[in-house]
Amino acid sequence: MAGIDKARNAHVLTEAKMRKLTRLRTVIRKDWQLYSLLLLPLIYLIIFKYGPMIGNVIAFRRFVPGGHLFGEEWVGFHYFKMFIHDPTFWKVFTNTLMLGGLTLLICFPMPIIFALLLNEIKAKKFKKFVQTASYLPHFLSIVIVAGMILQLTALNGSINVIVEFFTGEKINFIQQAEWFRTIYITSDIWQGMGWGAILYLAALTTIDDSLYEAAKIDGANRWKQTLHITIPGILPTIITLLILNIGSFLAVGFEKILLIYNPLTYETSDVISTYLYRVGLESSNFSYATAIGLFESIIGLVLILTANGISRKLTERSLW
Repeated sequence: MAGIDKARNAHVLTEAKMRKLTRLRTVIRKDWQLYSLLLLPLIYLIIFKYGPMIGNVIAFRRFVPGGHLFGEEWVGFHYFKMFIHDPTFWKVFTNTLMLGGLTLLICFPMPIIFALLLNEIKAKKFKKFVQTASYLPHFLSIVIVAGMILQLTALNGSINVIVEFFTGEKINFIQQAEWFRTIYITSDIWQGMGWGAILYLAALTTIDDSLYEAAKIDGANRWKQTLHITIPGILPTIITLLILNIGSFLAVGFEKILLIYNPLTYETSDVISTYLYRVGLESSNFSYATAIGLFESIIGLVLILTANGISRKLTERSLW
């Protein structure tokens, strides 16, 4: 009897799978034009995102330029042990944590605050002007932004003109390690605050106006309305973006740092990505650089899984 029941259950499962496949074929046949639009993004992801993952194998093999594509010999965790005992790596790892932490702590809330302030502006023309002006820095090339930073913070730059007027002295900002984090975070706020506020402004439009009217009747002022209606209304968006930002915690802006840092500021500016660039491309130590990059990716994965799990338990909201 047990064998008959198992056979019957297997037959039922097979029929259920067949029905699902039939429904899937019907949906695809009906809307094949829409699904065809996914082809190019999928091809892009396979070629440029998933395909290169095969190259991670050289983190465990000794790669010699001009030799075999996937390394010459198996070395196991040799390169992982190298960066664990490398004091330079831990220095750049600490710098990455500091810059990532400051970016998350300071830069992440700024678009939220900016969106809330914009939402309070009643003059439509002025609001549109502020929005447009705040979006523009996002569309500037990183090279242009880096050039502006170098010009503004130069010894004869605009900032030093103001500093000299009040103090009588000039500060060589770009060559002093203690100023690098301030310059980086400030430029990041300027470049990303307006663009980052777009999602929050879109989320604000979904909040029911009747909630504000009811709150006014109950005597709630603007601050209480913001605290009890506006912020809870955009909380799902905040949590989603926070989880994504935590996942890219270690991926601080490589291009900008590479363009504005110099050996005098390595103490605070040298991060994992710039260290990988020097070790991997300039020194041609590809296996060592791959091992560090794989280590960074694993930490990012752990962070996003942890953040998602904590969010699901505390707020009942998560990415999955």
